[in-house]
Amino acid sequence: MNMLAPVGRPVSAPYKVDISRGQNVSRVSSEWFSRPDDERFLSLDSLYDRVRSRAEGATTRVVESRAVRVEARSDDPERLTLHVPDRAEPVAPTNWSFGQLCSLVGAPASYLRTLPAALAGINMQHGLIAHRGEQVKLLETSDGRAELRAVTGPDYGRIWDHELVAAVMRIAGNGTGDTRWKVPGVLDWSTMHYNPHVYVSRDTTTLYASDRDVFLFLVDDTHPIEAGKLPNGDPDLYFRGFYCWNSEVGSKTLGIATFYLRAVCMNRNLWGVENFEEINIRHSKFAANRFAHQAEPALAHFADSSPAQFISGIKTARERIVARTDEDRSAFLRNRGFSKADAGKVIATVLAEEGHAPESLYDFVQGVTAVARGKAHQDDRLDLEGRARKLLERAN
Repeated sequence: MNMLAPVGRPVSAPYKVDISRGQNVSRVSSEWFSRPDDERFLSLDSLYDRVRSRAEGATTRVVESRAVRVEARSDDPERLTLHVPDRAEPVAPTNWSFGQLCSLVGAPASYLRTLPAALAGINMQHGLIAHRGEQVKLLETSDGRAELRAVTGPDYGRIWDHELVAAVMRIAGNGTGDTRWKVPGVLDWSTMHYNPHVYVSRDTTTLYASDRDVFLFLVDDTHPIEAGKLPNGDPDLYFRGFYCWNSEVGSKTLGIATFYLRAVCMNRNLWGVENFEEINIRHSKFAANRFAHQAEPALAHFADSSPAQFISGIKTARERIVARTDEDRSAFLRNRGFSKADAGKVIATVLAEEGHAPESLYDFVQGVTAVARGKAHQDDRLDLEGRARKLLERAN
């Protein structure tokens, strides 16, 4: 069980995969579906340039909330502007920062957006004056016009989007093939062969940024890993992947997810995912330090680490026999919190897909994840996938 291709000699052709195993993760696909063309980037270089330039044109300040003045201009009655201390020109809130400001002062944003600007301004001004927090942190930028991009509490610990992109670039270069890490290829459903060599276009890229966030997904799919054999004797192939996200304006936390997977399809669903790990960092006061000392090193370690531990875990799980009779199988699952119905489904699924009743720890893990994929409700699916992960952890 080893790397199919040694370091420096990536595979040059599509290879067969079995996506009936492991988890299906749709997070990247959700991003892919929702991003318009102007939020899709063809390299990390171009993505970095975009988010770095907007950060360089931004300023932050902490001000007294009661010192902010709301104005509805007669020449633009549909838009509010804000006058903030030590700035000569007014700033226009973005849709996002308007919602943040409403939340901060306890005003219903959805309702205020339906009011004429003058009336909404009166309500907003009252909320700012009465704001018990007293101070707010503003993120302002000038790019053709002065905008207010974010309104947060004074202790908001901003991690800039370009800082995350730069951390990824240190291990992935431009993200299009100058290192092992790149935009993923595509699974051919007709042959079940995965092709890692796909031209990066607006349709295939997995590098995204909007005025609120960044999201990046990269893989090392030209160096597949053989972690055992399939029932028919073919190699069971995986490759490494990670995705990460951030919002410097506070729409989401910073996060990094690392995993092994077997394929990515055209709409960017991840198939056959194993060993999914996730780190989340809230933008609290010491968020930047946590990013520097926890998240970035974790990403670098995953990028450079050997797959030996992963392969060893899979091998051990395959070899560890935990049940030999029908009574043993049912008891093994029932003792770990599975209902009688779910236990029966797991056993039947392994029998149907593997051609034998589950015996090894790995058999049960694959059966549980297969049943999870059929759950209509996400909470039920995540619960079963979590149990499958705990089972696999028993092998390490």
